[in-house]
Amino acid sequence: MENHRPIRSFVLRQGRLTAAQQRAVEILLPQFGIPYLPRLLDLDAAFGRQAPKILEIGFGMGTATAQVAQDNPDTDYLGVEVHTPGVGNLLKLVQEQGLRNVRVIQHDAVEVLRNMIADASLDGIHIFFPDPWPKKRHHKRRLLQAEFLKLLCEKLKPGAYLHFATDWEEYAQWALDVLSDESQLVNTAAMPGVVK
Repeated sequence: MENHRPIRSFVLRQGRLTAAQQRAVEILLPQFGIPYLPRLLDLDAAFGRQAPKILEIGFGMGTATAQVAQDNPDTDYLGVEVHTPGVGNLLKLVQEQGLRNVRVIQHDAVEVLRNMIADASLDGIHIFFPDPWPKKRHHKRRLLQAEFLKLLCEKLKPGAYLHFATDWEEYAQWALDVLSDESQLVNTAAMPGVVK
């Protein structure tokens, strides 16, 4: 039987790594990074305290993550991102802003969720502007799929939330349909212009 590689929801485009981002990765990743290991992570130990824990999947350049963390110092944010320039940029912002409530795992989010995050351990999950994979033949690569949503729901505490945002209208409708089909989730957002 052939062994097929799993479909990835991302393409690893390294992009240009600035000198500041490279320094941040080299100096700050050992301090604020968590290496991927296929075993459960003690989130309280990783942050050195008990506080609500939010997972952000694919934080891009980390600007929004840093701002949210700065605005909510009593909440801990675990960002998962594969792209080194974004990891370096977020780490640079963490240092510049003196943030103590951000940790980073540079790895595939699906593997992190399956192997490192305990069930019912997260107070929220943020997925902001994932790749919309606009071509129909690439829709199978979209992050929001029924199987992935079930995995996310396993990791959320009762009463926790999932925030999803996109600026791609067709993907927004796709996501709304997929999210609505998941019985463990309830849409609590006012959706202007959307009739269901």
